[in-house]
Amino acid sequence: MAAFFYDLDALAHHADEMYAALPEGVELYYAIKANSETPVLETLASRVDGFELSSGGELSRAASCATPRPWLLSGPGKLDSELEEALDQGVSAIHLESLNEIDRLAALARRLDRVQPVFVRINPALPEAYATRLNMAGRATPFGIDESELPEAIARIEACDHLVLKGFHIHAMSHQADSTRHAALIAHYLERWPVWRALARHPERLTHLNVGGGLGVDYVHGRHFDWPALCSEVATLRATMDAPPMVRFEVGRFLSAFCGYYVMEVLDRKTSHGEHFLICRGGTHHFRLPPAQGHDHPVLHLPRQVPPPNENGRRWSVVGQLCTPKDVLSRGRELGGVSVGDLLVLPLAGAYGYNISHADFLCHPRPRLHFLPVDASALMERPPAAVSSGEDT
Repeated sequence: MAAFFYDLDALAHHADEMYAALPEGVELYYAIKANSETPVLETLASRVDGFELSSGGELSRAASCATPRPWLLSGPGKLDSELEEALDQGVSAIHLESLNEIDRLAALARRLDRVQPVFVRINPALPEAYATRLNMAGRATPFGIDESELPEAIARIEACDHLVLKGFHIHAMSHQADSTRHAALIAHYLERWPVWRALARHPERLTHLNVGGGLGVDYVHGRHFDWPALCSEVATLRATMDAPPMVRFEVGRFLSAFCGYYVMEVLDRKTSHGEHFLICRGGTHHFRLPPAQGHDHPVLHLPRQVPPPNENGRRWSVVGQLCTPKDVLSRGRELGGVSVGDLLVLPLAGAYGYNISHADFLCHPRPRLHFLPVDASALMERPPAAVSSGEDT
């Protein structure tokens, strides 16, 4: 077998804990690019303030959710058709990523006679101390509008009666492991907030600062990002301001990663040039996260019988079925007595796993997706939705 299992009860519990830690003046949105399967969205819809979307396909998934939530559209390279659909669907905000995108949305909103709230996504200058291993701002990237162009961006928005500027958006980095460093980054944003806001003709109309997500999941050592500490620090920062913005988080990975498991059946075992390999059903065409992030994923062993004692302590490389030496999910994993037919379980698979994978490479069967319901009364199984080709962010 090769399948994903999602514990929706664990997801609900984790989301409830995150939401309970939010201070006054802070919102929590879910970035559905991390995992946009319908049962995941249905579980989170009543536990977050809204959804963040980045494509027309994600718009369709959010629209099919039985529990309506406010949603916003962000990301570079938006098509006119996606912007028009967002306007028709009543999107609560559109994050604008370039001067050209401002002009295109203004023309669409004018033609459709819609007044659309917007945010400007800023790519600010940032000290190197705030950098992580995946940066979307503070350097040359396709994301956002350079801080030097912010006056021009605001002027173009204000020149259109059909666009209303409500705030700014900054998603600077992912894989942030330290809540103290992340709080310092948000403090930097809040220091700049009065300066950016003052560029508007009516600064009092700007109410929101979207600080993105970027909270890291430690796949190797199991350290946990201190979300309550970050929320407490944001509350302290807002309390020192005369007119603090509503701070909006849009969290993906840190919300959904912990609820998912990828399960693989061992098909073969071999030794090559002194390295031991477990060849498993499935692989990185189902679960691309480990090679995409460059880590050796944790692995749990579920034996079908008592393992022989003479193999305890052997280190294995866990690989899949693909015709490439890059199809490696974990190296040097100490597992005792693994036999053909045993199952290997890869935890922390609830975000950026199947939905970023190249599922049709070699045309192997797609994995089954199993959802353990919140009430744990039944097991729901269904075939997976079409795979997106988005990058891990």
